[in-house]
Amino acid sequence: MTTTSTDPAALPEPLRARVVQLSAQVLPDVGVLPPPLRKVATFAPQRRARLGGGQIAAALGDDDLRDRVATQVVARSDLGGLATELLGPATGDDEQEREVRDLPLHDPVDVAALLWLVRPPGWEAAYDAALARLDEVRDAAVAAEDAEARRALERRVAVLEDELARQRVEAREQHDALRAENTSLRRKVGEARAAGRGADEARERALEEQRQAQERATAAASAAEGEVRRLRRQVEELQAQVATRRGGARAEREDATVRTRLLLDTLVASAQGLQRELGLPAAPETATPGERHEASLVATGTRTTSAAGALGTGSPALLEQLIAMPRARLIVDGYNVTKQTWGGSSLEVQRLRLVNGIAPVVARSGAETTVVFDAASSPTRPVITAPRGVRVAFSPEHVIADDVIRDLVNLEPTGRMVVVVTSDQALARDVRRAGATVMDAVALAGLLTR
Repeated sequence: MTTTSTDPAALPEPLRARVVQLSAQVLPDVGVLPPPLRKVATFAPQRRARLGGGQIAAALGDDDLRDRVATQVVARSDLGGLATELLGPATGDDEQEREVRDLPLHDPVDVAALLWLVRPPGWEAAYDAALARLDEVRDAAVAAEDAEARRALERRVAVLEDELARQRVEAREQHDALRAENTSLRRKVGEARAAGRGADEARERALEEQRQAQERATAAASAAEGEVRRLRRQVEELQAQVATRRGGARAEREDATVRTRLLLDTLVASAQGLQRELGLPAAPETATPGERHEASLVATGTRTTSAAGALGTGSPALLEQLIAMPRARLIVDGYNVTKQTWGGSSLEVQRLRLVNGIAPVVARSGAETTVVFDAASSPTRPVITAPRGVRVAFSPEHVIADDVIRDLVNLEPTGRMVVVVTSDQALARDVRRAGATVMDAVALAGLLTR
């Protein structure tokens, strides 16, 4: 239930504003004004209520000033007609002896403002009724706004549902297209693998044929050398026979010698030409028994590296091998590494130890290195002097470091060695799908403590 109040400060805000506006219109005609209102009365009518509203409302607490303002409002303001309807004709010489009428069809703010200023006998009930109607109008306006907002929200939900349905259809179409493309790529990969196996088999056959040709050529060269040695022995025998046959014809001896020499030179030249044409190695020297035993030991067993099967995502040695590859890219999840390695230290100390400790590793490997720290919950960024070859980045406000690392990996070209150091399984899964190699935080900690 509304309580009638004569204190201007206790009036509801719409009613207080209307009272101040009506008073400001007639302020210069009121007569003697209190000092705070004298300067306000010189303002333009539109500026009086805006600039001097507080002084006017406070001054209306004076009943004498309020009576004079009410008289001018009834006589001069735009509510003069409403005053006649509301208060009725005067029943006597005193204008205050009017009967208050109920005018429910008029604006309750105007009715309440006029009643509060004039205050005829019995005005309280009509004033309370006007305030009650004002509350009803305000409630109706709020309900109308709520209904309109609800209708707007329903329209927005319908639009969003349509958009969601459209996006689902597009996503389904894209999924089908990607599935078809994946099937095509798998078929092409299978064909390429089959072609590669055929090429390997052809290469093996060619190598085997080359080996057999070399063996045949080596055998032919050995046979030619044996024939040369045999012919040389024959030449020596013939020379000995010629020497014992001193009484033989000199012409016949010389002819035989010339023919034999020509035959020998021809065979030697043929053997040397065949060796040069086939690119055969020189005749190997005879190996000693010890060398043959060492060769048999070397050829025994299957060859493998000493670290085979021993390296994993937590291996410092494997991490150092990866970042030593040509144009390698190293991305470090900063706090994920420091909190596991130096969890008892402050964040500032953790940052300095990681950045300064990683500098020698980067200097040895030459890898392009970025350390990303999470700063999503802070608008400020600490100042860090990064050593040469190391870039330090803080995630933007409201963005976690994992998202920054995902973006960095996605921006790298296909085929480049990108190594991400983190123990965050969700991040590791995402960057692996993007083509990066993931190493655990303990691997980098092992390199830093070497």
